[in-house]
Amino acid sequence: MPRPLDQLPKAHLHLHFTGSMRLSTLAELAATEGLRLPHALVDEWPPRLTSVESRGWFRFQRLYDAARACVRSPEAMRRIVREAALDDASEGSRWLEIQVDPTSYAPFCGGLTPALELVLESATAAAAESGIGVGVVVAASRIRHPMDARTLARLAARYAGEGTGAVVGFGLSNDEHRGAVEDFAPAFGIARGAGLALVPHGGELVGPEAVIRTLDALLPDRIGHGVRAAEDPRVLERLAREGVALEVCPGSNVALGVYDAAPAVPLRTLLGAGIQVALGADDPLLFGTRLVDQYRAAREVHGLDDEALAGLARMSLRASTAPRDVVARAEEDIDVWLAQPDG
Repeated sequence: MPRPLDQLPKAHLHLHFTGSMRLSTLAELAATEGLRLPHALVDEWPPRLTSVESRGWFRFQRLYDAARACVRSPEAMRRIVREAALDDASEGSRWLEIQVDPTSYAPFCGGLTPALELVLESATAAAAESGIGVGVVVAASRIRHPMDARTLARLAARYAGEGTGAVVGFGLSNDEHRGAVEDFAPAFGIARGAGLALVPHGGELVGPEAVIRTLDALLPDRIGHGVRAAEDPRVLERLAREGVALEVCPGSNVALGVYDAAPAVPLRTLLGAGIQVALGADDPLLFGTRLVDQYRAAREVHGLDDEALAGLARMSLRASTAPRDVVARAEEDIDVWLAQPDG
């Protein structure tokens, strides 16, 4: 037997709040609220999302919205954070950064601030139970007005900090075809001033030009996805030179049709260019794969040996906002993992 991937210490830097849900939890929440789930989340799971074009993204967004509509109470929100931390701990994560837009849950918590405080409190409780660190990334949406992003950035700045139960980053998500990334620069300026990690999405649904625009406008520390950078050597060189890490989520790339099959995901190209890569699961609820599945694909599909897999785990930790003592202990345990005899 090869070295077990669920025992490889790692960090998980790309996991969305609603998308982290267990399918069983979604079914229970839907029943509690008297809501009927789409067949794709009941009988056809994981749903088929076969196109990167707008209709394919529309289906993904429709299903995501259907799942989010089932989260209508503080108890449900606490449960999601708790289960996300427990699931990550079972897969060897030492540090989780869960991404949330509190706007969607504000009506059930008494406003934006109480919604964020609830997530932060839940992160603290989940970390204590699971034994891993849990930070929170506040994410604005590209389909809302940039002024909304500034409001979220100010809120994130109020709760900025280091370690579990703090806001550790500020992101930008949703359909890349919508909104001009430059319009969100003021919000990212607010987040930068508060010392938050800047972690916008870019370069998945849209090509390498989206990566360039994101780099120019937002000065990110990491980019969510960014895989389309592989289409332009100049973009690869710039990412490597500037030390911007990519949160690569192979399972979602294939599910959304960005690539036809797992071997086409340019993981080796990115690594070969000297780019820091942190594997992520994105939305396990909709894509059907979790964090360990991404490492398994790296091993079985892309042919990375255990030294390279350990390197990926180290990159995820070093690109994270985890306290340095957490990173140091995890790296020591990676050495222990590698010292185990293969087979």
